[in-house]
Amino acid sequence: MADPVLAGNPKHAEDEKESKSLDSMMTGSSPEEGQVINQKDAGEDVFGDEKDAGIKYKTNSWLETAFVMVAETVSLGILSLPSTLKAVGLVPGVLLLVGLGILATYTGYVIGQFKLRYPQVHTFAEAGGVIAGRWGHELFATGQLLFLVFIMGAHILSFSIMMNVLTEHATCTIWFTVLGFGISLICTIPRTVKAMTYLSYLSTVSVLAAVFICMIGVGIADADVHLRMVNSGIALYQGFGAVTNIIFAYAGHVAFFTLFSEMKDPREFHKALYTLQITDTLVYTVTAVVIYVYTGDNVRSPALGSASPLLAKIAYGIALPTIVIAGVINGHVAVKYIFLRICNRETISSNSWRSWGIWIAILSVLWVIAWVIASAIPVFNNLLGLISALFLSWFTYGASGVLWIFMNKGQLWTTKKQAFLTVLNGAVIPLGVSIMALGLYSSIEAIKRDTSGLIFSCADNSLI
Repeated sequence: MADPVLAGNPKHAEDEKESKSLDSMMTGSSPEEGQVINQKDAGEDVFGDEKDAGIKYKTNSWLETAFVMVAETVSLGILSLPSTLKAVGLVPGVLLLVGLGILATYTGYVIGQFKLRYPQVHTFAEAGGVIAGRWGHELFATGQLLFLVFIMGAHILSFSIMMNVLTEHATCTIWFTVLGFGISLICTIPRTVKAMTYLSYLSTVSVLAAVFICMIGVGIADADVHLRMVNSGIALYQGFGAVTNIIFAYAGHVAFFTLFSEMKDPREFHKALYTLQITDTLVYTVTAVVIYVYTGDNVRSPALGSASPLLAKIAYGIALPTIVIAGVINGHVAVKYIFLRICNRETISSNSWRSWGIWIAILSVLWVIAWVIASAIPVFNNLLGLISALFLSWFTYGASGVLWIFMNKGQLWTTKKQAFLTVLNGAVIPLGVSIMALGLYSSIEAIKRDTSGLIFSCADNSLI
């Protein structure tokens, strides 16, 4: 029986064939082998038929989705990567960047296949519900929401660091965090991913331009540098803290279900995914290597501070859109989850005052919590490491193993290829556990050492 998600429109016959081929290669079994489910297993798309809807959500092409994914992923993470090479050494750092990027591509593909299999899944919370019922839904929902709010806090923190650099600490840092809070709140008001798409173009260009300026700045500087090919004398908490910063750079997976849900044709998710992963892995590696090679042990985090004072100001000014917009996209996903959960379909698609009031109330509460997090954990790398350990160990890596095994239950060992994929996806789960345990140890140890006296402080956090 043909899968209703993949079959139907003759216009997409070629895409259907490509999707089945990719599915066979990446998930281990083809539709003919029972990989595709029947209609009764698939729930209804969360947005339903939008023909007469006041607000339409399923409007993005795969290329538009790719831009949003790049904007949401290639943001804060890139700014910590040069200091990661300082921590672990140039060679191990590059291997980790490329290796974890390849693994993130595979886990992202599994997420996309799960979305096609279960159209009712809009977030990781619904995925947890499909796998383990009510408790699975609540577990994934809590983790997803906390992660997104922590990310929002990281963007407010980055905004305050930027303002301290641009103004040379002209006022108390708390006021800068309040300003970042207000701007982010206002930008999260639009209710569709389509609205986020236009912002994502600006965000993507801004972060790439900022790091390019930083690379030029450190390249033309006449400075003696000390490079570490391998850093064998680093403490465990520092070394694994660097690894969690790389993991943070591949943090986009938590939003994939939502972004794929608002595509015109979710079957094209792999095009958006590959565009993202080729872009971020290449940009991350080049940026980290160039900045570290020209700054050595003098590298700063965020990396834009490694340039001369003037170029650092220029780079931060250009990076302003991505510092705000990438946080807004994560905020949008968080607000959208709560909004869809507490409202009925009529309210979701309504343009009424009541509908907008609920949306704005949710986003206001979440941004207040994010502001508290930004003020309580004022060291950039430490906050990113904590986020990676608590949440990305699962959303980017560990959870995909669970999704794959659930989709393939009953046929895990049917062929040699299937057995290989079973071992691969089974190994991803303990990898997530290890990242969480070691990452938490590293982050807590670093926070204890680095943040004494700086919580809710007026101090210049660009110098930490």
